[in-house]
Amino acid sequence: MSDAPEFSLILTLADAAQGRSVAVEADVEARARIAQRLELIAVDRFAVSAEIRAVAGGISAKGAVDVSIVQPCAATGLPVPAMLNEPFDLRFLRDIDAPVDADEEIEISSEDCDLLPLEGDRIDLGEAAVQTLSLALDPFPRHPDADRVLAEKGVLSEEAAGPFAALAKLRGTPDA
Repeated sequence: MSDAPEFSLILTLADAAQGRSVAVEADVEARARIAQRLELIAVDRFAVSAEIRAVAGGISAKGAVDVSIVQPCAATGLPVPAMLNEPFDLRFLRDIDAPVDADEEIEISSEDCDLLPLEGDRIDLGEAAVQTLSLALDPFPRHPDADRVLAEKGVLSEEAAGPFAALAKLRGTPDA
């Protein structure tokens, strides 16, 4: 397996120095590679738009990932289409991976969660966009017909198979 990113969009400090707007859509091959990586049935659209600018120690990228995808239902495998517009506000900074004393307590604020290392003088906004999508995906997508399909295959619902199912059956019978 290759370590090459599925969708690469390299930007440098020189690109960010004057500020720059970026709007790019992934081609068919890149979308297929993204779908394979994220275990999706399909990625029909993958677009990234962002404002790039230089900040102290690195590059700021603020924008959104706009996608049209098809995920497999967690219960049946049936296709579950979804459209997402996931905003991001990322900072790519130098020295973010500096060693830390193991005994030192570190406090991380919500603003620190979107910090990424600056690799030399460049960033891969495409890879960051794919990671943004991976975090935005529904971890348990469910097809609207999932309960019916499962029932047809003999799979009991949670209510029918749960710990109180036997008690519910008893409640329905008349006292002797």
